Amino acid sequence: MKGLLIIFTVLTGILGGEYNAKTLSVAEQDSILGVEVTGRYRLEKENAQKIFRHSEVADWYIVDTLRKTRKQLGVSGSEDERVRDAVMSPNGRYVAFAKGNNLYVHKLDFGTEVAVTKDENTDIINGVADWLYEEEFATTALFAWSPDSKSLAFVKLDETEVPTFSWEVYADTQYPSLESLRYPKAGCANAKASVCIYDVATKGILTLKDLVNERESDVYFPRLRWYKEDRLFVLRVNRDQTKMEVFDCNAKSTVSAPWYREESKKYFVDYSLFDQWLWLNDGKIIVLSEQEGWRRAYLYGSDGVRVRALTPEGMDVTAIYGVNEKTQTLYYQAAATPSTRQIYAVNIKKGAVSQLTDKEGMWSARFDKEATKAVFCYQSFETPNTYSLCKVDGVKCKVERTIEDNAEVREAWQANELPEPELMNINGLEAMLIMPNADKCPLVVMHYSGPQSQRVLNRWRKKFEYALVEAGYAVLIVDPRGSDCKGRAWRNETYMNLGVKEAEDLIAAAKEIAKRPDIDGERMAIMGWSYGGYQTLMTMSQKGHPFKAGVAIAPVTDWRLYDSAYTERYMRRPQVNARGYEQASLLPRAKDLTGNVLIIHGTADDNVHAQHTWQYIDALVQADKQFEMQIYTDDNHHLRKGNNAKHMHNRILNFLKNNL
Repeated sequence: MKGLLIIFTVLTGILGGEYNAKTLSVAEQDSILGVEVTGRYRLEKENAQKIFRHSEVADWYIVDTLRKTRKQLGVSGSEDERVRDAVMSPNGRYVAFAKGNNLYVHKLDFGTEVAVTKDENTDIINGVADWLYEEEFATTALFAWSPDSKSLAFVKLDETEVPTFSWEVYADTQYPSLESLRYPKAGCANAKASVCIYDVATKGILTLKDLVNERESDVYFPRLRWYKEDRLFVLRVNRDQTKMEVFDCNAKSTVSAPWYREESKKYFVDYSLFDQWLWLNDGKIIVLSEQEGWRRAYLYGSDGVRVRALTPEGMDVTAIYGVNEKTQTLYYQAAATPSTRQIYAVNIKKGAVSQLTDKEGMWSARFDKEATKAVFCYQSFETPNTYSLCKVDGVKCKVERTIEDNAEVREAWQANELPEPELMNINGLEAMLIMPNADKCPLVVMHYSGPQSQRVLNRWRKKFEYALVEAGYAVLIVDPRGSDCKGRAWRNETYMNLGVKEAEDLIAAAKEIAKRPDIDGERMAIMGWSYGGYQTLMTMSQKGHPFKAGVAIAPVTDWRLYDSAYTERYMRRPQVNARGYEQASLLPRAKDLTGNVLIIHGTADDNVHAQHTWQYIDALVQADKQFEMQIYTDDNHHLRKGNNAKHMHNRILNFLKNNL
């Protein structure tokens, strides 16, 4: 009974946030660094309501600090639509915001609002992300002010040809209603994209030329970045995401010319590295790229010609923080080992590299504009987020004060007297093992396994694995081939053929760890969520796998059913990789599944649709395979509605108890 009480305490503590360390927001860190945005007006947001993973609608207000007034934004016109994104112009005189599928500008000097676009067709989206851009390019606002506040650049998306996916909503109604969204699946039509410039003075809109043509019309524009009053960089990625181009665009003439290009015939090209690019005062640019096998920082001239590599090979750079232009020092984060992060400084002219941090774990930082001060954050298995204000001067770094050490969180966790993970390498795979206080115990392998992902990190993460440990299970967390921070070739080990090599690695790791005398190799389970759910079922469909039970939460079961941008990044289109899609599908493998499985899904999952599970369980039934299921009514991919998370975790604990 005492053990069950501790399990309940640990589980409810994790789900209730008791062991979650306090984190400092970007605004809080900016305030500490003295880089607060000042001005007469400021924006405030209230009553935010989630749409999908990143997007939300909310009540936005303009606060006039001089006149002490507060006015709601976007209430003129169609009052039934709430504001989605709002951005103040650099000169503090305008606010651009999205409402419905259109963009607006609020003029603070006059208190008036002007419609930038007036599309009545809701399949035409101006300045905000559709579902695909939001989910796979991690953005909601696709609009940006010019430095002089005279122009507003935005992406226009035409979803007219994108197929619609619908699902029923069941709860609290006599007759189910229908929800739907434009959702492009692998190989199906995407939204047609273009980039436009709005002139605040003339209210005219121009479309940038040369970004879309008949030969390259199926493209993405995930990022816009102004660098002069009338010039901006537009990131263009081709449909297969094997080519990334940065166009230098003239907002006045609308002429666009390629400035940077990266293309690969054997790998995908990572668009997200563009987010780390850094512009210097002399026009040069720090570019992050993996063109030579590792993510490295390079110095480029304003003409787009590469000058030199700044960071060494053999180590992936994971963030670029800033440059002190007086000392010519670049500060960045890199994976010293795959499971850790350290902060480094490199002299741009001389190339000398210095490591500024030492303790093993995860270091991150936020620098001020001049890169003379920084907030450093450290965390590890034993230490929750600890923030310190530091003074940096070239390769010297001095801690001035501790801002937050989360001591109370650390002490509360230590009172549970639970073991910390042990980092290890199994057959070349990064892994970590958490052992309960038992002589011989069953094992649960937890994983995600998706390309570019990592679960094996020396960080403060107290999740469901500890409820498993307290219940007497050893937990092994593994990053198979395709995971991050081991170079480009390793990241692309699974390219065009998802699921197969990862299954081999998970099986090999489990069999190897089962050789330990304190592990019961006859009682092993595997579990994962989303890609991890897919990989769990794929692994249990392989001959000779050692798992007696498996839990698959919201699993992909056929990549032809998943969205275009994610799937094609790693598989290209089904039209050119039919064999890869067939080998990666779980549907023809249903007959090969062995072991007891619990499949969990929410009926309103907008990401991995419940259709994946419906098709897979039909294949299991036709193959005469027994299985267990847990369905959550009207819940999405995250399964956090009401009591669902707690219910699901207890359901998993009971399933493992019954099967192991």
